[in-house]
Amino acid sequence: MQPDLSRPHAPASDAVVVLRTDRLLLRAFGPDDVAAFAAMNADPVVMEHFVRPQTPAETEAFVARIEAHWREHGWGLWALERRDTGAFIGYTGLWPVRFEATFQPRVEVGWRLAAAHWGHGFATEAAHAALDHAFGALGWPEVASFTARGNLRSRAVMERIGMRRDPSCDFEHPAVPVGHPVRPHVFYRIAAGDPRPEHPRAERLRR
Repeated sequence: MQPDLSRPHAPASDAVVVLRTDRLLLRAFGPDDVAAFAAMNADPVVMEHFVRPQTPAETEAFVARIEAHWREHGWGLWALERRDTGAFIGYTGLWPVRFEATFQPRVEVGWRLAAAHWGHGFATEAAHAALDHAFGALGWPEVASFTARGNLRSRAVMERIGMRRDPSCDFEHPAVPVGHPVRPHVFYRIAAGDPRPEHPRAERLRR
């Protein structure tokens, strides 16, 4: 059973579920986040395992898609805010796989953080919260994740949240040019009943 991407939720300004972990707030994107997000997406270190960095216009369009998806479906990607400083540090959350692929499920858990905030376990903490929401509030049976083969940082996060690689589903990403070094992707998955490392549970603040 896959999440129903066609069932609309009533558009509302408070469409985004807000979650709080020990150190993070998972919330809606706000106008003040866009410039920091654009700077992060233009950083070649952050975007090492993508075809190229994003332009500010591409970041603005991405945020618009994120907001529309929350309004239409009631789940999606969260902006990540550090509770100790209030700083926007990136995103994590759940996103549909839009390209043709042989694998199921067709929803992934993903993340992208500014390089200054790497190495503190923030991606792992936020990804655990996203999986808890997927398997709890949303009742999904399985979630996937994938990344460029050489992206060892993201692969380590996948393993730390209990995901397991399924080499039979490794694939060449169709949105990446043939021959590009980030075209080969590795595939990970986790089911609702699979064992996961112990972690503090996120608190739901709204919706």
